[in-house]
Amino acid sequence: MTRYAAIKLAEALAVMLAVSFLVYLVLEANARDVAVKVLGQFSTEPQRDLWLAENGYNQPFIVRYLRWLWNFVRGDWGVSSHYREPVAVMLPPRLLRTGILAGLALLVMVPASFVLGILAGMREGTRTDRAISFASVVTTSVPEFASAVFLSAIFVFWLGWLPGASTTPGFAWEEVVLPVLVLALYATGYLARITRASMAEVMMQPYVRTALMKGASPARIVFRHALRNALVAPITVIMLQIPWLLSGVIVVEVYFAYKGFGTLLYEASLNGDVALIEACAMVSVLVIVVTQLASDVLYTLLNPRISFARRPDGAA
Repeated sequence: MTRYAAIKLAEALAVMLAVSFLVYLVLEANARDVAVKVLGQFSTEPQRDLWLAENGYNQPFIVRYLRWLWNFVRGDWGVSSHYREPVAVMLPPRLLRTGILAGLALLVMVPASFVLGILAGMREGTRTDRAISFASVVTTSVPEFASAVFLSAIFVFWLGWLPGASTTPGFAWEEVVLPVLVLALYATGYLARITRASMAEVMMQPYVRTALMKGASPARIVFRHALRNALVAPITVIMLQIPWLLSGVIVVEVYFAYKGFGTLLYEASLNGDVALIEACAMVSVLVIVVTQLASDVLYTLLNPRISFARRPDGAA
């Protein structure tokens, strides 16, 4: 591992450590509040005192935090006070369901936004560019809850093609169509505009204009010269969309009663489930850190001038 890569990894670990401390500080600074949330508001003071003593809450805060952090690293994420189940058992199925939802949304929005953005960037100022830009602004301006209501009115109540909620105990493909459409509709327009701006900038570069003057075909110019450089900015947006799709789908999952990670985090917040909130927050931070590290690696593949193995000043 190079020195710069080690620095990036150390920065990622430092971010996770800082966030974990803030999460624990906000949720468990007051030990008696934790006892009330776990045992319920009708529990007695002796019961709370006994629970605090049994679970080590009479120790100093920093000791409790280090013990909690060590248990989390070992996979002991506590027991949900609402569901009465181990958090480590509850999270994987919910993460898988949201992962399927997010993956399908990416499969829809990434190709669509790339095609629309490249077409608009290649034809800057034309009717095609204006039409794509207008549609992108409209779709990006509509929030998820509004588009969810609009699509439900069409496909559920008017046409009757799709279910309006996830009611089956397992997984059904027809139940993910509307959530995927809502997520993709909101993000495709934004990503298309980023791709369009990046593509238009690259098409004005001297090497592209030189290739045009030499008689190279537009397809060859786009795929051999322009596209690779134009995708650097959109890749950044895609990497930012992944953590949003994981923890920012609460509105969509709750609206369609989809039993995923977002719904679980929403229910944990409503019920004051401390252990579950902590685990969900840490999983979200882990996804964000991993996607940012992955974006650094993708930069080197798209643009060799950006080296992940070296510091910005060029030293190894």
